[in-house]
Amino acid sequence: MHVPLVVTDFLDRAVQLYAQKTAVIDGNWRLTYTDVYHRVQQLSRGLKALQIEKGDKVAYLAPNSTEMYEGFYGVFQVGGVMTPLNTRLTPDDYIFILNHSESKVLFVDITLYERVKEIRDQLETVHTIIVHGMDEDRGQDIAYEPWLASFSEEEIEREPLEETDIASLLYTSGTTGNPKGVMLSHRSNYLHALTTMHHLRVSDQDTLIHILPMFHVNGWGSPFYYTANGATQVMQRQMDPAEIFKKIEAEGVTVAHMAPTVLNMLLEHDALSDAPLKLTQDVRVVIAGSAPPPAFVKRVEEDLGWEFIQVYGMTEISPLITTSQINTEVADKSKEEKQRLKAKTGYAMIGSNVRVVDEDGSDVPWDGASIGEIVTRSNNVMEGYWKNPEATNETIKNGYLHTGDMANVDSDGYIEIVDRKKDVIISGGENISSIEVEGCLYEHPDVREAAVISAPHEKWGEVPHAIVVLREGSEVTEEDLMNFARENMAKFKAPKGISFMEELPKTASGKIQKVQLRKPFWEESGRMVN
Repeated sequence: MHVPLVVTDFLDRAVQLYAQKTAVIDGNWRLTYTDVYHRVQQLSRGLKALQIEKGDKVAYLAPNSTEMYEGFYGVFQVGGVMTPLNTRLTPDDYIFILNHSESKVLFVDITLYERVKEIRDQLETVHTIIVHGMDEDRGQDIAYEPWLASFSEEEIEREPLEETDIASLLYTSGTTGNPKGVMLSHRSNYLHALTTMHHLRVSDQDTLIHILPMFHVNGWGSPFYYTANGATQVMQRQMDPAEIFKKIEAEGVTVAHMAPTVLNMLLEHDALSDAPLKLTQDVRVVIAGSAPPPAFVKRVEEDLGWEFIQVYGMTEISPLITTSQINTEVADKSKEEKQRLKAKTGYAMIGSNVRVVDEDGSDVPWDGASIGEIVTRSNNVMEGYWKNPEATNETIKNGYLHTGDMANVDSDGYIEIVDRKKDVIISGGENISSIEVEGCLYEHPDVREAAVISAPHEKWGEVPHAIVVLREGSEVTEEDLMNFARENMAKFKAPKGISFMEELPKTASGKIQKVQLRKPFWEESGRMVN
């Protein structure tokens, strides 16, 4: 028997088993799974009325919200392809993505509406713009809630789907050239959800707070596997630590996904707070992005009392393929050793073959020192880049997706990323991991944030340079931090210069934009940077 793996199954299951359970908490809104299901039927009928057919792209430019959440299921029911947009892009980026994707309908939040109005005349395929949070139509643009209410809540006859059909088209941020559209099928999203919900122990007892933006590879797929398990989902529209802590306490949140920089914001807020959280529930915090220093693990577990879970992936893999949770093979290690392991990239999740290979394609030794590139073979892997076969062939070679992340493997089989290929600093022929240097700087009590980049150097070609955000009231100097680094790591790895900033540039998901930090150093030298 062949039953296609399609992600609309997840909401169907939630409605069958958890009809009257609270599904979404969004400000003053509290919707049950039945409420959500009815709104999804209305949305699908509205899309049908707009002539959206199987394979058509439907774009969303919105923060984490009820409207964006229901968009995933409403779009899929008519066979459409969900195309979320990063909320921090430039107008030129939006023009490129909307035209390149051939999107036909654009849903936009009222807080982002002005960005769309200024580019409307340059959109080639978008024929309808619908605005979340707008009270009434403005000219040709449609107010979402009145429009939605005009359609029946009755179950719509769905477009037949096969698991190989494309479900979502997600554009990766391009540091050089235009963004690339990652095509993820229903099958990829479905199997990713099954394996991830297992490793993260998702259940109907969970309450998730959506901190990670849903446009970011569908918020790591969380609208799928938390829905499948009937979990309650709390919408967080902005990166506001005080508000996040308030919701975690008030709503009984048990799990949150975020980037390390966002976690650092929460840790800093907690350290300065006069009123620490008083929680009765256990909390799991799931971290991915740039590798966190082990100090983060210690602070999360000892200061906040939360469980720290490090995962790894990328948009092209749906996205998660590893976890660093402690398994029975290392259960007898000391607390400090376990915290060190939890900060690593970890081992493969079920359904993914993850390797670290050298330039010849051979697995590197499990010695914790030999460096190679992480490659993976998995059902989670994308179908390719939309209208970009050259980039697809550069990324998927010999049956494996090449991540561009450089790593080693320790004797226990735990993978540890040492850097992105483009972020490795090659100084006088020596490879220096920016992540390692950042980890050292984070051990200094006055450092709130740190990013290490390559800076041009006449003798060594390039050297590590640190950009640091200090804690409030700190009087530490550049020389103080450079001496600290020299005392705690090999001198050739220590930063040769340190700059101070009040805030590091970040993507909407919280990743530090190192390309922006490198740019002025290399432009001044007259050399290229990427």
